[in-house]
Amino acid sequence: MKLNSLSGKNMLLWLIRLVLGLTFIYASLHKILHPADFARILYGYDIFPEAVINILAIWVPFLELVAGTCLILGFFPASALLIINALLLGFVLVVGFNLIRGHEFDCGCFSLAARSEPLSAVWLLVRDLVLLAAGTFLYRHLPALPGLIRTRSS
Repeated sequence: MKLNSLSGKNMLLWLIRLVLGLTFIYASLHKILHPADFARILYGYDIFPEAVINILAIWVPFLELVAGTCLILGFFPASALLIINALLLGFVLVVGFNLIRGHEFDCGCFSLAARSEPLSAVWLLVRDLVLLAAGTFLYRHLPALPGLIRTRSS
């Protein structure tokens, strides 16, 4: 498919797909390199049982990396979008719950060093809701996504 043959809608779908995929890839990198720091952040949310924190700190970043990569490459895009949307919904619930109870927490989204202020946590929630809306939009337009890897049965 030539770039100039893409319609406006397909360009929008490709742009959203690229931004969402790159966001998840970028967010995973520091967590993969520093799982102990990410585990401390998960512990700081004061939501997860201690028994699962280390498992989450190891698996979630790789899940983010694989889902983001698959979304960009068009490999199993429905599965990638389901994973991304489930993770985003989880992020929204965790951040929202901590905001409601007034708990200070470190997001751990793109950096392992920044502590969230209440106002920045609200923006974090808004950002995650926008990303979730984008992921939902992509999922609804899944058959039309340009550049997907098609199998013979497609």
